Amino acid sequence: MKNIVVGITGASGSIYGLRLVEELLHAGKQVSVVLTSAGRQVLGYETGLQLETDIHDSVRRLRDYFQVEEQLQQYALDDFFAPIASGSSAPDAVVICPCSMGTAGRIAAGLSDNLLERVADVALKEHKRLLLVPRETPFNQLHLENLLRLSQAGAQILPAMPGFYHKPQSVEELIDFVVGKALDSLDIDHQLFQRWGDR
Repeated sequence: MKNIVVGITGASGSIYGLRLVEELLHAGKQVSVVLTSAGRQVLGYETGLQLETDIHDSVRRLRDYFQVEEQLQQYALDDFFAPIASGSSAPDAVVICPCSMGTAGRIAAGLSDNLLERVADVALKEHKRLLLVPRETPFNQLHLENLLRLSQAGAQILPAMPGFYHKPQSVEELIDFVVGKALDSLDIDHQLFQRWGDR
């Protein structure tokens, strides 16, 4: 698994997405980032990382933030000519982290009104890994039905629910638990948390 798309939507918890990108880059993966408009706004509010609406400025800022170059790409939400939009060059995996219920609902309905929804649709139709990290509480019936429908279509649902058996001592350790579970789902080795039974 080399090429991974990370989508960041407007759900609270954009730090999960940033931390996931960091770990994927550290593991030597090629990462393509797609942010929704709300995702960009929430990212700035929650983390202080302000990204411009101009995609060229935004990718430069992201590369500076992660201190990488070509290993990280970002595509505009309306860029349907991006390579990741086509099944003929589908990424190995797509992770939407965090995933808003609006995004989950549109993917569950088979809509592809923007690049992120299209990439998720491509992952499903090409039998690639699609991992959704919803960060919402409580779930209403529509949320649950959409998540079930996505699971039945082949997506994996990994709610941002940190565990506590590793006795976290900081918010960062809670974040790393969720990111580590995402990496586990992608079969990527990590040392982000102590596993049950390890001493």
